[in-house]
Amino acid sequence: MSDAAHTGRIGPNAVIRLAEALDALESKAVTRRLFIAADLEAYVHTPPQAMVPEDDVTLLHRQLRHELSATRAASVSWLAGQRTADYLLANRIPKPVQRLLKLLPARFAAFILLKAIGAHAWTFAGTSRFTWSMSRPITLTFENCPLCRGGQATAPCCSYYAATFERLFRELISAETDVHETECIAAGGAACRFEIAF
Repeated sequence: MSDAAHTGRIGPNAVIRLAEALDALESKAVTRRLFIAADLEAYVHTPPQAMVPEDDVTLLHRQLRHELSATRAASVSWLAGQRTADYLLANRIPKPVQRLLKLLPARFAAFILLKAIGAHAWTFAGTSRFTWSMSRPITLTFENCPLCRGGQATAPCCSYYAATFERLFRELISAETDVHETECIAAGGAACRFEIAF
């Protein structure tokens, strides 16, 4: 499908895994309160099974940072990102491809993985522009990032993406992978940038 057919929509993992992480680290009551405050209570009763409006994801992640302390919000986002990566590994990345990536030299495998991720960016970046560079360290950039768009923070706050990429790279490229968000639009940056080192 073309990118144009999916403009302004994001895969349901950004909602489902966040709810799971809230349940696990906070409580079902906190999950329900947060979703109600974001005017997204319907997702608590019936988790989305298809792409969701990008604005829903933006509102939900903004509400998370509003309801919880920065540390708690980051922990919830991180767990949600890890669970998203686990879902992708179990359901979206074919097992033969996973086995092949693990056999290849790390930087070559990373290039192949990032080509595939870039081709599917519409599923997680919405209207954001996602780019990547095989620099050292590897960099990923989201212009107009949906997770923190319109928000304010004192430090980078897109833990969800950092955790998703770190888990994927640790499982498929190198167990030594570390992913850090080095710039965030919510903290005054021009874009949300992540560095991947292994």
